[in-house]
Amino acid sequence: MLPPTHRAAVLYAPQDLRVEERRTPEPGPGQVLVRIAAVGLCGSDLHYYAHGENGPNVLRTPTVLGHEAAGVIAATGPGADRHAVGTPVAIEPAHPCGRCARCRRGAYNQCPHGTCYGSPPTDGALAAYVLAPEDFVHPLPDGLDLRHGALIEPLAVAVHAVRRAGVRPGDRVLVTGAGPIGLLVLQVARAAGADRIEVSDVSPQRLRYAEKWGATRTVDPATAQVVDAAPGMLADPDGFDVALDCSGNAGALVGALRALRPGGTVAVVGNPATVATELPLAWMQRQEITLVTAFRYANDFPAAIALAATGRVRLAELVTSCHPLDASDAALRAALTDPAQLKVLVTPETGPAGGNSQGAHHG
Repeated sequence: MLPPTHRAAVLYAPQDLRVEERRTPEPGPGQVLVRIAAVGLCGSDLHYYAHGENGPNVLRTPTVLGHEAAGVIAATGPGADRHAVGTPVAIEPAHPCGRCARCRRGAYNQCPHGTCYGSPPTDGALAAYVLAPEDFVHPLPDGLDLRHGALIEPLAVAVHAVRRAGVRPGDRVLVTGAGPIGLLVLQVARAAGADRIEVSDVSPQRLRYAEKWGATRTVDPATAQVVDAAPGMLADPDGFDVALDCSGNAGALVGALRALRPGGTVAVVGNPATVATELPLAWMQRQEITLVTAFRYANDFPAAIALAATGRVRLAELVTSCHPLDASDAALRAALTDPAQLKVLVTPETGPAGGNSQGAHHG
């Protein structure tokens, strides 16, 4: 029996987050109702919380944040018969129209008519229950912690980015930015067969995470301090085959371009901090540098789940704190202000605030 109401964390204005009761929805045709176990906080959530906007999208009506989510199917609507009640799932939060030319060719992440959880005015997953199209929930295998299922969404971002960049066995790879996405890109590139992976970031703590998760070398571009995780293995003097910029910093992107060998590829993964970025186009043309971009994911959740299930990508250590739903405001503040945090989770099933606000700390 479903409860008539449930609790949700609703953003009314910048830094005005209220946990309130909402009616528990019933799934319609082709929908499932998911009881949420965990939600990961992402950079877009932090932008909305701090400023009321994320790029061109602006908070105009009260909106439930959160799009990195996992839970258990609690009810199914008419015609939704692929997944049984009780199935643990990761939710793919961006839902396309399914009818436009981009959707029909499989690039549904480019759909101009789609919606995404937590992108105003579409409500997100910082709630006890969420409706989802049946085709956009993905069963999780036995043995994978349900809370870590919330990290399948950012892992799918990394899978899509590495695929777009065309990382191949033996490649020399540069990853700029060692936040959660950069650390996942590092692991996915390693799983794709990259031979040498260098990671750059201005945070020494995050560079230590990169060393722990398989970086051949790490470098702080502010000090040019290089750490060789594998002594004697230096970056190839001819440059990297592939660079993936996960920082969103224009200077880091240009630095990544300059670090490539002739004919190399750079992928823009992190959201740019500025609308316009100056690139050395004449030099890129002469070197035949390939520039690609990566936006969200399309058909990448199954691969992400497989990588997590087999242990080729480690998710548990990315989780640095867990907070109950009533402490969502504190969770957002921690993610926004504490540089020691990597992935902060909100776990609606953990009960009232004060009981488990820092209950799972790793790394």
